[in-house]
Amino acid sequence: MVEKLISFSLKNRLIVLMLSAGFFVWGIFAMQKNPIDAIPDLSENQVIVFTEWMGRSPQVIEDQVTYPLVSNLQGIPKVKNVRGASMFGMSFVYVIFEDEADIYWARTRVMERLNYAQKLLPQGVSPSLGPDGTGVGHILWYHLEADGMDLGEQRALQDWYIKFALQTVPGVSEVASFGGFQKQYQITIDPEKLNYYNVPMMNILKSVKSNNNDVGGRKFEMNDMGYVVRGLGYIKNIEDVENISVGNFNSIPVKLKDVATVQMGGDLRLGIFDENGNGEVVGGIVVMRYGENADNVIKAVKAKMKEVEKGLPGNTKFKISYDRSGLIEQAVESVKGTLIEEMITVSIIVLLFLFHWRSALIILIQMPISIAMSFILLNAFGLSSNIMSLTGIALAIGVIVDDGIVMVENAYRNISEQQMKDEK
Repeated sequence: MVEKLISFSLKNRLIVLMLSAGFFVWGIFAMQKNPIDAIPDLSENQVIVFTEWMGRSPQVIEDQVTYPLVSNLQGIPKVKNVRGASMFGMSFVYVIFEDEADIYWARTRVMERLNYAQKLLPQGVSPSLGPDGTGVGHILWYHLEADGMDLGEQRALQDWYIKFALQTVPGVSEVASFGGFQKQYQITIDPEKLNYYNVPMMNILKSVKSNNNDVGGRKFEMNDMGYVVRGLGYIKNIEDVENISVGNFNSIPVKLKDVATVQMGGDLRLGIFDENGNGEVVGGIVVMRYGENADNVIKAVKAKMKEVEKGLPGNTKFKISYDRSGLIEQAVESVKGTLIEEMITVSIIVLLFLFHWRSALIILIQMPISIAMSFILLNAFGLSSNIMSLTGIALAIGVIVDDGIVMVENAYRNISEQQMKDEK
């Protein structure tokens, strides 16, 4: 079989050259399409279901939220395991699928099952799916350098401007904000005043909820003009909250400021984000979507940051806290350097021992073709270019070179012996 293949190749050199050139071009295109990352994605094929129920203890969350979700998500096809975790005010359910299951098919099936499982949850509790990222999807961390802005203003800028802009970048699944203070209206109720004015607690809760909303009216025409009637009720400042009516006392309206104190403050924090011991900062974590090219996504995010930075107030600037692109580029450059070094070394060795430039050319040609064809196989098996796969290619270059030298030297020796016999 080997003799026939060698004989066919020698008799049809043009076909062999065309096939080699075709595989090389195909490999170059596969190399450009293959996702590049620093580390291999060994995380499980999972879908995260997140549920928030503020103020409830972990035991209540476990009994009324986590357990109903876990018990109803176990019947989904291709599910290996369902794990649940309950904590104060939050529930996490991890649905682990088999490796061959498509992640977006899995998310669709989980969403279908949640439509039924939500009926078993307490009123007002709505579960949601986590981002379509993986355990190694945190590709970029950044924080803000803002002189003259407090942490609350920086967090508001991050949540309502920067985050939305960066989420439009292709390949970005989520931009998670961290640090600072999330602004909120805080109402501190005086129980003695509630008792004096005879205002129930539920009246205050309903009044605050119902008085932060615009309402619609109807359209009427007057003097050939159409007018739309609507009621403006959104809260804009602390005074709007203080003037909300919560009841009446002796036919006199009781306002919220009569029974409570309203102030602007920050939400409860479970941790802070510190920069090298220099103080708190506000920033975000860019999470890459499943199966995307990490290097391309990072470059696109950085380009978007430059556009967003032009619209930031004052001297506010981005500062990168963690960037995986450096490790990715170093891994790629390492393979390139190894290839170049081995090509030069092989050329020198073959020329010194054989004094035959065509023999050296044969070995030099097979190395880039073999490497290009390896990326075809990487794409076929759904593997990315990372430290592990690129290191394997770098190690395989040595094997390719060794085989090439042995085969060329053997062929050169046999041809030389045959020529000597012919001369005799």
